[in-house]
Amino acid sequence: MTIAPSTETDETPKPVTPDGATRSAWASLRPLVLRLHFYAGVLVAPFLLVAALTGGLYAASFQIEKIVYADEMTVAKVGDEKLPISEQVAAARKAHPEGTVAAVRPSPADDATTRVMLSGVEGVDETGTLAVFVDPYTAEVRGALEQYGATGALPLRTWIDKLHANLHLGETGRLYSELAASWLWVISAGGLVLWFGRRRAQRKVRGTSGRRRTLGLHGTVGVWAAAGFFFLSATGLTWSAYAGANIDVLRTELRQATPAISAAAGDHGGHDAGAAEGGAAAEGDLDKILAAARAEGLGDPVEIVPPADASSAYVVKQVQRSWPTKQDAVAVDPSTAEVTDTLRFADFPVLAKLTRWGIDAHTGVLFGLVNQLLLIALAASLVLLILWGYRMWWQRGRASAFGRPIPRGAWQQVPPQILVPALAVVAVLGYFVPLLGIPLAAFIAVDVVLGEIAHRKGKRTYGDRTEAKRSAEQGAE
Repeated sequence: MTIAPSTETDETPKPVTPDGATRSAWASLRPLVLRLHFYAGVLVAPFLLVAALTGGLYAASFQIEKIVYADEMTVAKVGDEKLPISEQVAAARKAHPEGTVAAVRPSPADDATTRVMLSGVEGVDETGTLAVFVDPYTAEVRGALEQYGATGALPLRTWIDKLHANLHLGETGRLYSELAASWLWVISAGGLVLWFGRRRAQRKVRGTSGRRRTLGLHGTVGVWAAAGFFFLSATGLTWSAYAGANIDVLRTELRQATPAISAAAGDHGGHDAGAAEGGAAAEGDLDKILAAARAEGLGDPVEIVPPADASSAYVVKQVQRSWPTKQDAVAVDPSTAEVTDTLRFADFPVLAKLTRWGIDAHTGVLFGLVNQLLLIALAASLVLLILWGYRMWWQRGRASAFGRPIPRGAWQQVPPQILVPALAVVAVLGYFVPLLGIPLAAFIAVDVVLGEIAHRKGKRTYGDRTEAKRSAEQGAE
């Protein structure tokens, strides 16, 4: 990549005054923020670009899924009365006797089918289930599709989800998305600081051209989208591999972890013993189990999870993640249909609620279509910002070359009373967010080494020129 020298611009860090005059905190920090924003943008932008494109596609996948799988997800004709859940499950098992019943989601709407999820089915990923779709009015099986995750993602959305999360590269691929989430807020914060540090007259877009116009567009869109970027970064880190683990530990120590319902139900003899061998309790029990949950106020949509073994209860839980959130759950004794434990979303710790809402908003389910459109708009904004950022770098150069990178040594201009606390904050953040700390440390190390090499090369070059000059003078004598 060719890098050409460029003329002085308002983006170029100003040198330290030789007379040691007092400089404002902002004047000291600006070159450092500019250098960090520039290099982080250039190096991390490819990861952010992939995350933005795949994330926008995932936000659209909810509506695409409804179209692609309309036959399975909806009934052919709405009837007068829905059949008992036990009959619907029996129809699903007759059509698909393989595997065991892992969960049942009764039809949540008049035109929606019931889903009977089967685990241990050959050819289905062990992390997913085979969802059998049953017409609740006729018990007709309308199809079967592989399903993944708590949101009930079907094959198309599952594929897009994994593309966004790990590029279909498994746990190793998750590093890309965590890197993007770790740096998105840093780049956004740096952009905000630089933008509001500019004079008001330099922020306008109208009447400008060239690099000045690109900078205006980049800054204006970045300011409007910054809050969304901070949100996506924070919520994305909550279930990332490394930072997410640290967040979970912190929540646990603060007693803010998501509570779990107790599924213990005692000893029920032969009834549950036989059920455990089949992987689920007797399917005729489902109707009274559901009735007990309804009596506790659990409205649709719900999921019924059969007992795991002879000493366990059914768990019926609400699965509505759209607003208003419905996440209540009850455990029901299979022999008596009595509720043995209750878990209300209203009783969740504050951070557990915020985590739930944050993840659901990040994935586009909290506010439905509006949420999804907003995510698509944020993704488009991020793509434009990246393209404008690279364009500005190109416009700083000459002919067919990128502009000169921001000069090193900006940290030397920062007063110690500002630099030391800032480094302490960066060290703490780097510890809790490793894919922010490790790349930043690597960049600083490489930058220091390159700076030392350039310094020594400059000294050698200066020494060689001095020696040559002396030799020429002696020859002339």
